[in-house]
Amino acid sequence: MNTSYILTIRCKDAVGIVAAAASALASAEAFITESSHFGDEETGLFFMRTVFRPMGARFVTLDDFREVIAPVARRFEAELALHLADERLKVLLAVSRQGHCLNHLLHQWHAGELPIDVVGVVSNHEDMRRMVDWYDIPYHHLPMAGDKPGQEAAILRVVRDSGAQLTVLARYMQILSDDMCRQLEGRCINIHHSFLPSFKGAKPYHQAHSRGVKVVGATAHYVTSDLDEGPIIEQETVRVGHGLNGDAFVRIGKDVESVVLSRAVLWHAEHRVMINGRRTVVFREGA
Repeated sequence: MNTSYILTIRCKDAVGIVAAAASALASAEAFITESSHFGDEETGLFFMRTVFRPMGARFVTLDDFREVIAPVARRFEAELALHLADERLKVLLAVSRQGHCLNHLLHQWHAGELPIDVVGVVSNHEDMRRMVDWYDIPYHHLPMAGDKPGQEAAILRVVRDSGAQLTVLARYMQILSDDMCRQLEGRCINIHHSFLPSFKGAKPYHQAHSRGVKVVGATAHYVTSDLDEGPIIEQETVRVGHGLNGDAFVRIGKDVESVVLSRAVLWHAEHRVMINGRRTVVFREGA
């Protein structure tokens, strides 16, 4: 059978978790094709991601395997989730006036390189409408108009009505309210144009230039009510020289931002990212 499933487990670390999960899957004639796990000594938590496919005729659906794995969840008091491996995540993109990250994500999605369905784009400006219209995606222009609570409520309605499972801030240059951050907790990724935790807030490239840094970078992280403090998913840097000004840093950084954000979206969509307090565990492919 070609159908594959992804099992994720998060619980207190203990002896026998991997063995129990593998034994349960073996009892259901499941063939494991990929498995990664990590025990964090600092937090005492255990994380596991396993990909498998059914080999027999008795156990073939998600509900079948939920029943098989339920005793493991009960035994270890684990947060456990099962997903179809080829299920495409519904994603809503948010952007302001800079379209490089949006363009990169839309191109990858259109080329079939991201396992997502883009269900819409929201923006507080009209600048990106032409690009989005070319992809035949709904474009929701939701200007601030001095009413931040009303504008955020409108965005949340789009999230709800579109069935979006993930919201991606692709250079959406507005700070989300604490309430909106709570409502999107664990389901909202931002790209910040600096190598966090350095140079938080506005104009980070110019901040970096004023400090004479030799590398600049970008950080994709989950959004929380603490500005630019959410759990980091992915980062990358590029070297810069003393002859470059702040505007050159901005230009160079755009490519890095686009790549870092697309990696974070891919890994989230493939259920490779698990939140570990203020940090994340990322089970990269092949790692």
